[in-house]
Amino acid sequence: MKTAATQRSARLLSIATAVAAWAIAGTALAQGVLVPQAPAAAPQDTLTRAATSVGIKRCLPAITRLATLTVQGSRGHDVLLDWDRKRPDDGPMFSLVGIQYPNAGVAASITAIPGDGGSCTVSAERISVAPFTCQSVAEQELKDYQMTRLLPIYAVYTDPKEPTSSVSLIDSPPGCLVIRRYVEYGWRDPSAAAAAPAPAAAPAGQAPKRR
Repeated sequence: MKTAATQRSARLLSIATAVAAWAIAGTALAQGVLVPQAPAAAPQDTLTRAATSVGIKRCLPAITRLATLTVQGSRGHDVLLDWDRKRPDDGPMFSLVGIQYPNAGVAASITAIPGDGGSCTVSAERISVAPFTCQSVAEQELKDYQMTRLLPIYAVYTDPKEPTSSVSLIDSPPGCLVIRRYVEYGWRDPSAAAAAPAPAAAPAGQAPKRR
């Protein structure tokens, strides 16, 4: 026969189990389809989790690389994602990332477009406001860059060593709007290329066939 203490312990255990199950279910529902709960052992950036949840695979390594660099050192971030619902892994993906730093807010845009033969075209933009004049930003950070003036308030800076990147400075008194842009065409996953089987060697003593 169970004592009163044993019965109370059983009821408390049952309540604790129910509360834990409710909390887990509530978390999953609150996160929604775009932000599934990440495994505790291997947390990912929000954009990678969102892209994975909608079926994007081919360009995911490039997305992860750009997203990880974009949110590095931030206090928190969240994502607005748009993709081809009918062809998630074959169509373009567009994202807008809001990033929170201790003393500033930053926006970033990451785009991935699948190409032929497993390649991807990827681009990333990081948009921030510097509390300085654009001239002072250029003098401090872009000394070796080439400047192209598009408007009296708008200048684009490029580095010949990095032709697919640019920094745009737009005067917005009392500060400066800074847009850092990166584009890469025909990107391929280096790990996939490394994992590809090597061509079979010709048997010893036998020269390769001419074509």
